[in-house]
Amino acid sequence: MSTSSISKKAVVIGAGVAGLAMAVRLAVQGFSVEVFESNDYPGGKLSHFEKDGFHFDAGPSLFTQPQNIEDLFEFAGASIHEYFTYEKVDVACQYFFEDKKIIKAHSDKDKFANELFEKLGEDPMSLHRYLSDAEKLYENVGSIFLNHSLHKKDTWLHRRIWKALRTVKISYLMSTLNRHNEKRFKTKESVQIFNRFATYNGSNPYKAPGMLSVIPHLEQNQGTYYPHGGMISITNALYRLALNKGVLFHFGSKVQQIVHHQKKVKGIEVNNQFFPSDIVVSNADIYFTYKNLLGDSLKSDKLLQLERSSSALIFYWGIGKSFDQLGLHNILFSKNYKEEFDALFHTKTLFDDPTIYINITGKHDKAHAPEGKENWFVMINAPANYGQDWNTYKEKTKKAVINKINRILNTDIHSLIETEEILDPVSIETKTGSYMGSLYGTSSNARLAAFLRPANFAQSIKGLYFCGGTVHPGGGIPLCLKSAYITAELIKAENKN
Repeated sequence: MSTSSISKKAVVIGAGVAGLAMAVRLAVQGFSVEVFESNDYPGGKLSHFEKDGFHFDAGPSLFTQPQNIEDLFEFAGASIHEYFTYEKVDVACQYFFEDKKIIKAHSDKDKFANELFEKLGEDPMSLHRYLSDAEKLYENVGSIFLNHSLHKKDTWLHRRIWKALRTVKISYLMSTLNRHNEKRFKTKESVQIFNRFATYNGSNPYKAPGMLSVIPHLEQNQGTYYPHGGMISITNALYRLALNKGVLFHFGSKVQQIVHHQKKVKGIEVNNQFFPSDIVVSNADIYFTYKNLLGDSLKSDKLLQLERSSSALIFYWGIGKSFDQLGLHNILFSKNYKEEFDALFHTKTLFDDPTIYINITGKHDKAHAPEGKENWFVMINAPANYGQDWNTYKEKTKKAVINKINRILNTDIHSLIETEEILDPVSIETKTGSYMGSLYGTSSNARLAAFLRPANFAQSIKGLYFCGGTVHPGGGIPLCLKSAYITAELIKAENKN
């Protein structure tokens, strides 16, 4: 066999969503791809478990922008419907307030606007203008900055870049998301609903820039979807696609180091065995990659200068009753949102009256819970792990969560909990390798933070790349898939000869 006919080798570290998508894209490009994952299953945060007849998606629970997955399957020449199906949901989320107001965020914008008017007295045009501006911001800015590396000169020379920059009003950068929302809506409830979107990348709406007002576009303009079988079906589809493209997986294989010499990557070391490779892509947390896999404490320490994103405290509860007033996605709001975020980001504590998110996949997949019962994914925002007493926090917060649910839903939820598992920032770091349990790496609380996330490639080591939620463009399933696309395009451009 001639040397020219031997495909180049590529190693992907981590089988999270971005790592799986990365492996598929590299395989289609002609690389011989191997994925090394420390866990004994694929998916990273997007995992699943079953307990006492209840099924739980362990990580991300919101599915938007299905076109990202569709594009990946089209790129791979595979029919997505043979792997994965989904449906659009009529109500993106239900919002519960302490004064018993309940707001349904209908996918139909007219219905949502009417809901805000009838329940809160909010001018219907306020919502329409807000979502219209969010769409313009996404189409003009997001289409550039979320699909291209911000660390390459070609991006800044793109013909659409000046139009994009003109769309970025000073107020989007100089004003916080909260101030931006206060100018757009007259009711405190509407402001709180749209402040919530800062949590989608682990940020504080009272510090993060108004640029984050683009996020509702994904959920309210483009739509919210439910993947049949639950979120784990996304992992399963990507994993099957990768296998069918010839990707080789090594589970239970923790990478010890990325080997490089004379500013060129050479491969990786796993269990004291060297695996040579032409390129290496790390889907691991960027801090851990530099600190542990590259031994570059200077670079890793620099990354710590950026504020970590929030984490989460999650209770997985098997509930012995069905609640008709709840839907797929539900939010029970805190009475004082600002104090909650002050606790999360300033004192690094859990607030006494936390906002509660409840996801119930059993609303769409009846097999996810025994008949007449429900599988509750109950999450509150938590600070990253700074060494807090999490055992005490978990006990105290569980009581606060139960009391709030009882108060708002007029029930006794404690007596209905038939089974339970708990995930805290410490166990999130242990299971997923997210430093300090931060769900999104760094927060977007600084004005330009979203533009300053780490690059998708190593400046000083040729052949080394990065993908996933801790590098550009950010965390969450849509951005992780975009991260894989950006990185794959960089590799394609640099290996076309």
